[in-house]
Amino acid sequence: MGQSVRCISVDGTLSVTAIDGTDIVNRAAEIHKTSAVTAAALGRLLCAASLMGSALKGKDDSLTLRINGGGPAGTVMAVSDSSGNVRGYVQQPVVELPLNRLGKLDVAGAVGKDGFVTVIKDLGLKEPYVGRTPIVSGEIAEDITAYFASSEQTPTVCALGVLVNPDLTIRAAGGFLIQLLPTATDDTIGKVEQSLEGLPSVTALMTQGLTPEAVCRRALRLFDLELLDTAQPVYRCRCSRRKVEAALIGTGRQELLDMAKQPETEVQCQFCDKTYRFSSEEILALVRKASE
Repeated sequence: MGQSVRCISVDGTLSVTAIDGTDIVNRAAEIHKTSAVTAAALGRLLCAASLMGSALKGKDDSLTLRINGGGPAGTVMAVSDSSGNVRGYVQQPVVELPLNRLGKLDVAGAVGKDGFVTVIKDLGLKEPYVGRTPIVSGEIAEDITAYFASSEQTPTVCALGVLVNPDLTIRAAGGFLIQLLPTATDDTIGKVEQSLEGLPSVTALMTQGLTPEAVCRRALRLFDLELLDTAQPVYRCRCSRRKVEAALIGTGRQELLDMAKQPETEVQCQFCDKTYRFSSEEILALVRKASE
């Protein structure tokens, strides 16, 4: 189970949200059998989606975060509900790359830099909100920062990190999102920059034992912060046999008839790898349902 907190500065000029997503990313790595670099890429995106999703207001609202820069990992995707519960996948879960020039996992090399970050917010309206901005680094945190500046005109600082053990389990994963509110002044920006000077990485802070609230206070040491709320997000897939049946019906009558020629059809959920099996008789029942 993860832990996330949301704080606001006492002077009302900024908000900050932070997450310890270690358990969430461990679960994702276990499900998708990721290599180290894809665990880091997927883990960063899951933490970012959870931080962004927890800002949604409606109980049934959801946020989808997708990045594809043409790298060997292919599309990386994460979906969050308004409580910050997330699920996600990486198209190519096993990618092996040498460490980057800083001696760290080469997330940008796995993701690629020629493509877009796409944010889809389903707020229960007729059409979802879709924002799309070019990838600036492929490291994900900088790309989220650029998305907020360009698509939502919200000055933002995003920090994300995933520390992978040699046995491919996750030692630490998390991040924070600082956002200036309309009341912010030039002084606020200066204080934020000063606060962040020399700040260790998110994973370094977490391995020192800092909680998400302590990370917020350390990152914004020059501000008085008030804790607004806490949550315990988890990795949660919402797939069900009924949803899979609806998706199969959506493929159309001819596609279903072709499937029915096989003794059995298997459908695997891309988020949790659960397999749903349908006999040819069950597929023909779906054909009849589709005709109705």
